[in-house]
Amino acid sequence: MESAEDFVEKDPSGRYVRYNEFLGKGAFKTVYKGFDEDDGTEVAWCQVDIDDVLQSPEEVQRSLYSEVNLIKSLKHENIIKCYNSWVNDEKKTINIITELFTSGSLRQYRKKHKNVDLKAIKNWSRQILRGLHYLHTHNPPIIHRDLKCDNIFVNGFNGQVKIGDLGLAIVMQQPFARSCIGTPEFMAPELYDEEYNELVDIYSFGMCVLEMVTGEYPYSECTNPAQIFKKVTSGVKPAALSRVGDPQVKQFIEKCLVPASLRLSAEELLKDPFLASENSKDRVCNTLLLSNFMPKVMIIHLVPKSMNSAKLQLLTLQMDPDWQKLLVGMRNRSLSIISSFALAKKGLKLDLDAVHMQNQQCLSQLLRQREEVAEDAKGRWIIKKIPVI
Repeated sequence: MESAEDFVEKDPSGRYVRYNEFLGKGAFKTVYKGFDEDDGTEVAWCQVDIDDVLQSPEEVQRSLYSEVNLIKSLKHENIIKCYNSWVNDEKKTINIITELFTSGSLRQYRKKHKNVDLKAIKNWSRQILRGLHYLHTHNPPIIHRDLKCDNIFVNGFNGQVKIGDLGLAIVMQQPFARSCIGTPEFMAPELYDEEYNELVDIYSFGMCVLEMVTGEYPYSECTNPAQIFKKVTSGVKPAALSRVGDPQVKQFIEKCLVPASLRLSAEELLKDPFLASENSKDRVCNTLLLSNFMPKVMIIHLVPKSMNSAKLQLLTLQMDPDWQKLLVGMRNRSLSIISSFALAKKGLKLDLDAVHMQNQQCLSQLLRQREEVAEDAKGRWIIKKIPVI
């Protein structure tokens, strides 16, 4: 059992305790590590100073109670679980206890794992849209207004993602909030006019997909919020969008960024052909991932052992039809294509003084070979040969 010194605060029920260990800090909130003494599990304790986000009259603070209670009623597999929430009148804080995701936010996860297959990005996108559909069809509808990869949390063990930071979003929607919540890079143009509906979340979702695909924050070419505001309100898309090589992916993102009157709902986007098939094998045979993360590609030389090294011969993939799998690993921001079986058995050895080729040349070759790119458990790219029919 903990002593009083082990924690700094308890919730009104006495079940949850807060440690003075920071998990994160935002413009309005501070997140600490907490502990559920009943279940013996760690939790996240989000704390917001009321004076930072709301006007101070007591009657306004009282209207918070129903909104804070609303947070606890939300139950969906893609919405982060809220275990308890309350307003501390004495300390003038809003407190929200939620489940803790040890893999962190989707942005942190994506930065850690550079090479992510398109199949995984589609899976994350479907889950985010299901969560948004649940919020938007709630009575009354709930608009997040600050959706971004920083506010989406991932379970690295099973790939499940959940939308978080809903408590602050709900509180900040109230007419007595001090400022509009949102992150300029992800805010829909109509948010600045303060005439909007739940489709602002779809715009933000599109920016999330863009970040998932490119690994870049939207509008990273801008140096301040004023520049972002000017581009967003003028309809200028982020530079990262031009670096999406897959036309289908780019088109899907653009559907989310159209004017509100043309924007599809979460339910409609879930039916989009881009996301339609849950179990389809997504072939990466263009510049979607390889172009963004590895500017050049290395092709190996295969040299018969009997040959003098001065007589190196470049063999194409077509010259060895028995290859079943090729492992692709990082090497100085390039790809080294390395056979997964013992080349010695075939009288070959590797020569990694490789010839560099531009992405499109290499990928065109992969396309001709009808090969499929995926990622194995160790984060290495795998190219599996598909028989040509």
